[in-house]
This record gives sequence, C-alpha cells and structure tokens, in this order.
Amino acid sequence: MFYNFEKLNKGKIYTYQMKKVGLSIVAAAAIIFASCGGNSTNTSVSEKQEVAGHQGDRYAVDLAASSVTWKATHKGGFAPRWGNISLSSGEFSVEDGNILAGEFVIDMASIAVDTASVTEADKKASDLENHLKTPDFFNIEKYPTADFKITSVTDLDPTASAEGAVEGSNKTVSGNLTLLDSTLNVSFPAKIAIEGDKVTVNGKFIVDRTAWGIKFGATAADPAEWGISKDIEIGVNVSGSKK
Repeated sequence: MFYNFEKLNKGKIYTYQMKKVGLSIVAAAAIIFASCGGNSTNTSVSEKQEVAGHQGDRYAVDLAASSVTWKATHKGGFAPRWGNISLSSGEFSVEDGNILAGEFVIDMASIAVDTASVTEADKKASDLENHLKTPDFFNIEKYPTADFKITSVTDLDPTASAEGAVEGSNKTVSGNLTLLDSTLNVSFPAKIAIEGDKVTVNGKFIVDRTAWGIKFGATAADPAEWGISKDIEIGVNVSGSKK
C-alpha cells in the first residue's frame, strides 16, 4: 500500500490549523463572555485600612434574618453556581442616624450550594460543598471563619457608577475582608436603612478570589483552559436591632 505523503502532510497541517482556530474561538468567546458576564464596576479593592471605632448605640445582628450569598461561574460565565453562608456573630454602631462601625464573623463551615444551580446529571451540590471546604478553596479546617470589619460608611457619590449595585443604594461601605490569612479592603455601594430600633444593610460586590490566595482552577497558562472564574459575587443582607 502506498501513501501520498504530500496529501497527508497537508491534511495534518490543515487539522492543526483548524485546532488552532478552534482554540482561538474558545479563547475569544471566553473573553467576550467574561467582559459581558456582569462584573461590577462599582467595587474597589485596596490594602487593608484602619477599622472604625465603635461609638454611639450598638445594634446586634439578627443572625436568623441575615445572610451572605455567593455566586461564581466557570470561565466565560458558564455553569453558574450559587448558594449562601451564615453569619456567626455581628454588630453595628449607630450615631445620629448613621452607621459608624461594624464587624461580622462569617461561618465558613456553613457554606452551602443551592441545588438549583447544579443541573448536570453527573454533578452533585454536596460534592461542590465539600470541595469548597478543602484547602483548594476556603480550607475551613484551618480557617473556620472569615470576617468583615467596617472602616467607613459614606454617602454614595451620585456621579459615581452604580452598575450592578443593589437598587436604592445610598451609601458606600468600606471594610476589611479577611479570607484565609489575607485581609484587603473592599468598597461597594449599599442600601442602608435605619428606622427606629432597626437597621438593615443590603449590598453586593464582586471580587477576584485570587487576591486572597484562592487560586484553584484559575491559572492563565493556557488561554483556552476551561477552569473556574476568578470572580465571586458576594451579596450582603444584614439586619440588626438596637441592644
């Protein structure tokens, strides 16, 4: 049997070129979807800052009525996953109708995956929950809690971008967020209401988890790699009552 090596080589080159085109399309799609995936432009992250001191009236967080939600996707915005995490403690300081300080402890062992977000027949929400608790992600055995400590609360600049913010946002909340052994300051718009003996804070922000050292599945060595997005959307829904 004889082979036409010229045709074979051309076929190999064509196949290789098609593979390159295919990878380029995947990479381009990932970039396009990532840029359209709802990343908030109103969140800023900086070095940790001095925590605000408590003064005025103290408000205890209602743990049963408060929650932290999370949402993450695979690269390109595909296969979103979401769920919630419980608070284990928290309080605000309020004076003259304004929140001046606050600190909240997050129970990382309570991280839960909403079963509605896992639609693949071969996937289980419980498997993801267990994986999130390992050293690949939040390493809850070593770091059972995370915390957020307010550094400032100011009036929201009406000229600033509020894209992705909770509707009715009226304040900018800044605070030190500690995950694992890293602490960075996060600023985001929030809707704050203080009525009588009640205070509520609702907001959301998006952060790059790798800034806190959570790097599993986030390598950029291969632009066509199908991994996990670095962005995590965090939702804050906290209410408290005057002590």
